[in-house]
Formats: sequence, C-alpha cells, structure tokens
Amino acid sequence: MGSIFNLLPVLIFLIALLAISAYIQRASKENRQKDFAKDYFIGGRTLGGFVLAMTTAATYSSVSTFVGGPGMAWVIGYGWLYMAIVQVVVIFLVLGVFGKKIALIAREIDAVTVIDVLRARYKSDFLANMAAVVIVAFFCSTMVAQFVGAAKLFEAVTGFSYLTGLSLFGLIVVVYTTIGGFKGVAVTDACCAVAMIVGMCILMGGMMSAGGGFAKIMSYIGSSHPDMLEPLSRGKMPVSLYISQWLLVGICTLALPQSVVRGISYKNTKALHNAMIIGTVVIGAMTLVATWIGIISKGVLTEGLAAYGNSVDNIMPLAIIKSLSPFWAGVIIIGPIAATISTVSSLLLSASSSIVKDVYMNVKGRRGETLSNDKIRWYSLTATIILGLIVYFIAINPPSVIWQINMFAFGGLETAFFWVLIFGLFWPKANKCGAIAAMGGGVLVYCLTMALKIKFMSLHQIVLGMFFSLVLFFIGNALGSKADDKTLRIFFPEKFED
Repeated sequence: MGSIFNLLPVLIFLIALLAISAYIQRASKENRQKDFAKDYFIGGRTLGGFVLAMTTAATYSSVSTFVGGPGMAWVIGYGWLYMAIVQVVVIFLVLGVFGKKIALIAREIDAVTVIDVLRARYKSDFLANMAAVVIVAFFCSTMVAQFVGAAKLFEAVTGFSYLTGLSLFGLIVVVYTTIGGFKGVAVTDACCAVAMIVGMCILMGGMMSAGGGFAKIMSYIGSSHPDMLEPLSRGKMPVSLYISQWLLVGICTLALPQSVVRGISYKNTKALHNAMIIGTVVIGAMTLVATWIGIISKGVLTEGLAAYGNSVDNIMPLAIIKSLSPFWAGVIIIGPIAATISTVSSLLLSASSSIVKDVYMNVKGRRGETLSNDKIRWYSLTATIILGLIVYFIAINPPSVIWQINMFAFGGLETAFFWVLIFGLFWPKANKCGAIAAMGGGVLVYCLTMALKIKFMSLHQIVLGMFFSLVLFFIGNALGSKADDKTLRIFFPEKFED
C-alpha cells in the first residue's frame, strides 16, 4: 500500500491543472459566446511564443520519453542517445516548415483544424472524412497506451494500485481538457513541460548520488559494459535501427496533425519565431537528459535485465525507487504523468474536433443547416468527454501489446499525413486523387506490413509505408485533374503575383 507522501505531490499538481483550466474557461467565456469552435479548438489564435513552444514540446513528449526511451538507453547505452539527438529538431521542423504557411492559409479560409485545411486544398469530403477516421482511430490507440504506461509507473513508484493511478490522472485530464479547451490545454501543457524538466533535474541528482557520482558510474560502465560507449553498441544498435528511429521519431513527425495544428493557433510571427527557438531548447533538454538518465541508471541498477522482469519498462520505476526517498519519488512521478496528460489532452481535443468540426458540422453545412453556437458548444464538450471516458475504460483492462500499438499508431499517422500535407502546401500540381491514394493506400500498406512483420533491409515498416504512400500519390496525381485557380490563389498566392 502506498504512502500519502508519495501521492501528495501528484495530487497537488493535478488539482492545480484543474484550477488553471477552470480559470481559463471563465476568462474565455466572452470569446466562446462569439465563436465557440474557434476558441475551444485553437484558442482563438492567441498563443504567445513561450506557451506555443511549451505546448508543442509537451504534446510531442510522452510517457515513452520517461520510461521506454531511458529503459532502452539502459540496455544499449550512448547509441540510443545518439539516435535521440534527431528529436531536438522536431519543433523547429514542425513550426519552421508548416508554421507560417498553415497559419496564413488558416486565417484566409477561417480554418480551425488541419482537416479544414486539407478539405480546402483538395476539395474532397471523402479525403477529409478518411483523415478524421485515421485521426480518431490512431489517437485513441495512442491515448490508451499513454494512460496504461503512466498508470503502471504510478503503481510501481507510489505503491498505490494501477486503477487508483489511472482513475486519478485519467479522469482529471478528461475533465480539464473538456472544460479548458485548446487554450486550457496549451497553458497546462506549459506547466507540464516545466514539471518534466524540474523532475528530470531532481532525478539526475538522485541517480548521481545513488551511483556514487558521474566518474564512478562511467568507470563501472567502461569496465563492465564497454559496448554501451560505442555508437553501434556491438550490434545492439545497428545502422538500420538508427535510420528507422530517425524517421519514426524525427523527420516524419513534422506532419503529425496534433503538432501541425499548433501552427494555426499562434498570434503573430514573433510568437512563431520565439517558439521555434524556445521549443528546440526545451525538447532537446527533455529528450536528451531523459535518455542520458537512462544510461546513468546503469550505475544504480547493475544486474541483468532478467532481474528486473525482462522488461525495459521496469527500469526507470525501479531506478526512481532505489535512488530517491518516498516523497521525492512522488515528486518525480509528476514528470511522466505530466508527459502523459499533456499528450492525451492534445490528442483528445484533436480527436473530438475531427468528429464535431470536421465531420458533423460539415455534413450539416452541406445540407444547408447551420448549428447555433450553443449546439456547437454542447456537441464539442460531449464528444470530448465521451472519447476520454472510452479511452479510460479501455485502459482499465488494456490489450497486452499496448506499447506495440502505441508505436504502430505513431507510424500510421505519419504515413497518412506526411506526403498529403507536404505536397498539399508546397506543390501546386498536387490533387485530390493523389492525396486520397497516398493516405488510404499508404496506411493500408503500413498496417499490412506491420501485421505480417514484413520489413525492407531490417528497417521499420514506416519506410515501406512512406515509400508506397509517395508512389501512390504520384500515380493518383497523374490520374486526377489539377486544382482550380481559386484554390491555388489561396494556397500559392506568389504564383499569381504580377
């Protein structure tokens, strides 16, 4: 049974997040009465640089940043850290490639979601609806994985039951996301990002103390596990794994819809530029320090993996317990819980916007029907809370392959949106036939290769998914007709300048 000293820091943190969301709801009352969808789903396009940077970083980071990644670093060593370096440029890529372009377009067409932009660019409700299905399906899978990972970590570190942890932060994140909307999620994400960084600093100090200092830890690793100091870790970190991970958690993440939508929400160019700088520093600190902590933990947990349940996911919980007092362990657990709820809140809001804004409201609009602001508010809140509760109940008795599902969902989203967004925003000749073929066919190939465990040169299936999605885009594009001039003037105004 856990102690109140383990639980108190987490409880205080979660209550603070609830209070922030409640305050933002009251402060946004007037804006929501004018245009609920715009304020609820993109915060009325008012995010400043710091909050934009923090919410993008917190959304990208997840419980894997604190558990799975460091656990792999404990096994592989510095090779895993070298792989993780690619993640430093993620926010710079997302905001640098898409930020200004998508913001200008979104303001021109009054877009609230990424799917709004895709519908306007490709003039295809079929593509928009398919994108909504992809988002809801893969987001829900990812959210379940986040809940499960954090609840298991909570159970291991605090001594309280899995269900206690899941209910505590699972239900609270559903409530505060529902009441706070995008602006509430963005501000609480910023708080979560700060909590992650502080937690990692405390944990690093605890690890160093428990291991006898950095010099002693590195001496032990050098004499007992010299392979951990090599980039390829004597076969445990092959070049194919480097390439796969650089694609999966690096380059391809620039098209993740939950990150791209942040580009619709900032208030001006200065905020965007500041966010690119701040976000790069923050995501670099969180990712690299968390991975380095995993390596350092080798000096604290010195036995083989079999002694720790043959699972890398057990490494960080056990290292936290061994290196910190119950109270400080309770403080540290805030970090991975913050990573979890910041990811879940962003995905939950994006999923509910796909259902309400991208599908339901569009269907009503095509029929010539308009929804009142109050109805939009009611449907949005209802969709958010129902989706959140569905994810919570699935997480109570989760599938045994939950972590595989998490990574599967990550690659699926990248396969679906990468070429569709890249070509849609930067290639005037791209058309809806190419986009539909790329998204539908690419996701199908990716899912089949994952299910059948088909790989090319030992590379992750994301490579095959991305390749076939690209090929199918060009094939479909050759069969379809180009976009009309009105659309091209909106998306490529420079082509029509005198």
